[in-house]
Amino acid sequence: MSLTKKRKAVEGKVDKNKAYSLKEAATLVKEINCTKFDSSVDLHIRLGVDPKKADQQVRGTVTLPHGTGKTKKVLVLCTPDKEAAAKTAGADFVGLDEFITKIEGGWVDVDVIIATPSVMPKSGKLGKVLGPRNLMPNPKTGTVTNDVAAAVNEVKGGKIAFKVDKAGIVHASIGRVSFDANKIAENSAELINAINKLKPSSAKGIYLKSVSIASSMSPGISLDTKALSN
Repeated sequence: MSLTKKRKAVEGKVDKNKAYSLKEAATLVKEINCTKFDSSVDLHIRLGVDPKKADQQVRGTVTLPHGTGKTKKVLVLCTPDKEAAAKTAGADFVGLDEFITKIEGGWVDVDVIIATPSVMPKSGKLGKVLGPRNLMPNPKTGTVTNDVAAAVNEVKGGKIAFKVDKAGIVHASIGRVSFDANKIAENSAELINAINKLKPSSAKGIYLKSVSIASSMSPGISLDTKALSN
């Protein structure tokens, strides 16, 4: 009952007919959090694209200025000559054949997988396991590279990958409710700006159709898309 009462209380603080400014929403999302843990703050961005068309599959990476508030577990798949650099940069797991075998057996206890180009023929067969979890290394997201140290540093420093789903929506975590409102707003703006820059030339009409921000188990707060469009 207490959770239901909390939910009702926070729902009353959100005007469902209002499009909030990013600054207002960043402040409000902290006020309406009703969990006892440090909830994730997520953006949900509906785009005016057709994901079925290859040239409208919006995807990319962005480094959030204040990170996500979550320490990401990173696996680097590489040859022995790259292992020391990966470990020094802070990779949690480094290797090749033993981890390919583990992943084939169902192990996916990582948040990001980085691979060097030379090992992609071996790791390519992991697509069926890693693809549905958005863990497959990809040159477009900077996770297939010879500079594994730089890639690990970027991920640990707040770099996130995003991709439009089948419904035309990008879902991404941009912080925690423990962040101050300015950090939430600045991280959100960085992601939205990155997505605006990736607008496909073939996409017609309104690009940012709707944007909402929410923490775990809280109601969504609609943002003013006109103010967010470039």
